[in-house]
Amino acid sequence: MSEKNHNVSRRQFLTYTLTGVGGFMAAGMLLPMARFAIDPVLQVGAEGDFIAVAEVDELTEEPQRFDFSFEQEDGWYTSETTNTAWIYQEGDEIVALSPICTHLGCTVNWEGSDDYPEHFYCPCHFGLFEKDGTNVPGRPPTEPLHRYELEVRDGTVYLGRPEPQI
Repeated sequence: MSEKNHNVSRRQFLTYTLTGVGGFMAAGMLLPMARFAIDPVLQVGAEGDFIAVAEVDELTEEPQRFDFSFEQEDGWYTSETTNTAWIYQEGDEIVALSPICTHLGCTVNWEGSDDYPEHFYCPCHFGLFEKDGTNVPGRPPTEPLHRYELEVRDGTVYLGRPEPQI
């Protein structure tokens, strides 16, 4: 193979050099800005945080509504969020159910309808759930109510995140 003589003109050399230097300068300015913008979103949150909700002495065999608040961080914004749980005691077991209907996200109520006593009822789309959160066949919800992770420490019920019962 024969070698070809490739000469670079001054104009091409200056173009290549200025383009390279400009690219490094742009990257040096843009990368810290991009990291500043994206870094809070990529930080790992505290998984498994449990929040004190109720005392075990307050619980009965009938589901009771308990509201609880916590601070939620979304990127740079921190807000006070309020959630609800239906909690009851079945023998030695404590059950905490989410009030969010698994059909379209409406709020269910215990004994919310006179026609269906001893059930969780969603008035928006006539969803019906048993006391343990399982959905009644033939009704709009296709899965049970989500159940909260819970711990009992020193007579206090602590709730984590709601998880599907499937």
